[in-house]
Amino acid sequence: MSRALPKYNKRRVGIIGGAAAVVLSGAVIAGSALAGEGANKDGQDGAASPGTIACPAVEGSLPAIPASAKAEVDRNLALLQTQIQEANKRLVDTVGQGGPNFVQNAILGPLEDKRVAALNRIETAIGRAAAKPEGLEKLAPCQLNQGGAAGAGDQAGAGAGAGADAGAGAGDAGAGNDAGAPGTISCPAVEGSLPAIPASAQAEVDRNLALLDTQIQEANKRLVDTVGQGGPNFVNNAILGPLEDKRVAALNRIETAIGRAAAKPEGLEKLAPCQLNQ
Repeated sequence: MSRALPKYNKRRVGIIGGAAAVVLSGAVIAGSALAGEGANKDGQDGAASPGTIACPAVEGSLPAIPASAKAEVDRNLALLQTQIQEANKRLVDTVGQGGPNFVQNAILGPLEDKRVAALNRIETAIGRAAAKPEGLEKLAPCQLNQGGAAGAGDQAGAGAGAGADAGAGAGDAGAGNDAGAPGTISCPAVEGSLPAIPASAQAEVDRNLALLDTQIQEANKRLVDTVGQGGPNFVNNAILGPLEDKRVAALNRIETAIGRAAAKPEGLEKLAPCQLNQ
C-alpha cells in the first residue's frame, strides 16, 4: 500500500496537470481570439473614422435679404448644407482608396467649387433687388477635422479616395484608363451664346472667358497626370464634375457682369457640362 500510493498520486498529478494544461491552452486560445477580435475592432474603428468636413457658416455674412430673393437664397443655403453632407458621406465611402492627396483633390476641392457656385447664386439673387454682396466666395473653402491625426490619416484614406478618384477618373473617361491615351476634354463654346457685351463689362467677361479656357487646360493636364489611378468613376467624379462646378461659377460671373449694365443673360449654366473624348 505504501508503494502503490505514490504511483497513484503521481498518476493523479499527471491527470490534473494534463487537464490544467488543456484548460490553460483553451484560455490562451480564447485570449488570443479575444485579442484578435479587439485588434480587428480597433482597426475597423480606425478605418471607419475618416473625420468630418467643416465649412464656414454663411448666414451671418449675408445682408438683409429682399423678400423677392428669399426663396432663392434659402434654396442655395439648403444646398450648401446638402453639399457638406454629401462630402462627408463620400469621405466615409472612400476610406482606403486613392493616393496621398485624395481628400483635397476629390472631396474638398470639388466641394469648394460647388460652394462658390451656390454663393455666387446667392449674391446674384440679392443683387437683383438690393445692393449685391461681394466676396462671399471667401466662405467657400472647407477643411477636414479629424480626431487624432488632424488630416494626415484621413488625407491618406480620403486622399486615397481622391487618388482613387483621380485615377479612376482617368479610367472612367472611356472604357478604362489606357496608360498614355487618356483622351481629351471638350466643353461647349460660350462666346456664341453671349449677348452684346456692355463696354463696362467687357474686361470682366474677357477675364472669365480666359478662365474657362484655363480650366479646360488644367483638366486635360490632370487627365494625363492621373492615368492609372483611381476607380471606374474617377474621371467623372474628380475631373469632369469639379470642372463643371468651376465653369458654373465663371458663367455666373459673366451673367452678373453683363447684368450690371444691360439685360442679364440667363441659363449660361447649360454650357457648363463637359465630356471626355477618347
